[in-house]
Amino acid sequence: MAKELTLKYGCNPNQVPSRIFMEEGELPIEVLNGRPGYINFLDALNSWQLVKELKEATGLPSAASFKHVSPAGAAVGTPLSEVEKKIYFVDDLELSPIASAYAKARGADRMSSYGDFVALSDTCDKETATLLKREVSDGVIAPDYTEEALEILKSKRKGSYNVIKIDPNYVPNPIEHKQVYGITFEQGRNEIKLNEELLKNFPTQNKELPESAKRDLILALITLKYTQSNSVCYAKDGQVIGVGAGQQSRIHCTRLAGNKADIWFLRQHEKVLNLPFKADIRRPDRDNTIDVYISDDYEDVLADGVWEQFFTEKPEPLSREEKRTWLDQLTGVSLGSDAFFPFGDNIERAHRSGVSYIAQPGGSIRDDNVIETCDKYGIAMAFTGVRLFHH
Repeated sequence: MAKELTLKYGCNPNQVPSRIFMEEGELPIEVLNGRPGYINFLDALNSWQLVKELKEATGLPSAASFKHVSPAGAAVGTPLSEVEKKIYFVDDLELSPIASAYAKARGADRMSSYGDFVALSDTCDKETATLLKREVSDGVIAPDYTEEALEILKSKRKGSYNVIKIDPNYVPNPIEHKQVYGITFEQGRNEIKLNEELLKNFPTQNKELPESAKRDLILALITLKYTQSNSVCYAKDGQVIGVGAGQQSRIHCTRLAGNKADIWFLRQHEKVLNLPFKADIRRPDRDNTIDVYISDDYEDVLADGVWEQFFTEKPEPLSREEKRTWLDQLTGVSLGSDAFFPFGDNIERAHRSGVSYIAQPGGSIRDDNVIETCDKYGIAMAFTGVRLFHH
């Protein structure tokens, strides 16, 4: 392994020179294929930390889909339902546990995952490489690759697909630095362990937390630890289903993540599953068209002369009433927040997307209002006492 790698440029083409390097020792990574850039490495190293911690916390193979240094999705390797296989376009594939984790991480928000950087907690196998090859993606980081997987990945993007191998035993310096405007910032790394010990202080009337919710809340909290703040995360069935990242207002985070969770569930509606797509429609175009179909302005966007590009016949709209009726069936969703909820409006919005369990630091002067709103809907909320800002 090398001590440094010279990069083509930084965040933008005008930002040269650019490199990554170690002040002491060698880099814990090896580029097996391609030429990863500055942002690729930011995504790779942040996403690797997420999946490494998620595997340690759950014992399950874990995967993440990153875009611009925040996760579009993250998941653990539990089996997919037949509907999930269909909406993630993997119903024709054999899926290993780590491939299942990535299918779920990618499937949470397929539009945001377009052109993602992928992190895998376990060795990348043939099944995962086969899935990666047919998705639009910039690269992958994993602790190892089978020979067959590596050959598949090397054939992607005309041989330029970025493949990074990382030493799983690497331990970074406990003090980290960054520079802004020529000034060096220093802080201790955020080494806090996020586990079930944080889910014991329940100020709400409902204090019941099933094992599946504990897993999903830990998944949400670990995801938030590597999401640009402010951030809120919805999770269900071992996968993230909506992330609201980098917003100045927490209610905007909650709305953004909730809207993504709604889209995830609406994709499972019978009308969406049976949309009459033409056989030659590309997967990204299908994702975009489904997003438009679910939106309230579907009939304006897919007007006569437009829908013919995608469908064999014009689909019947999914009305607002039908969408609301369908969304009312979504329950058991877990919600994590990287800082306290200042008002009960966040809980009101979360409830509309099926949230039954919440983990947040607590500490707002309006905690009483937040607790009261949770009690109104029978939501179990844990105060973790831990803030998870990430910048």
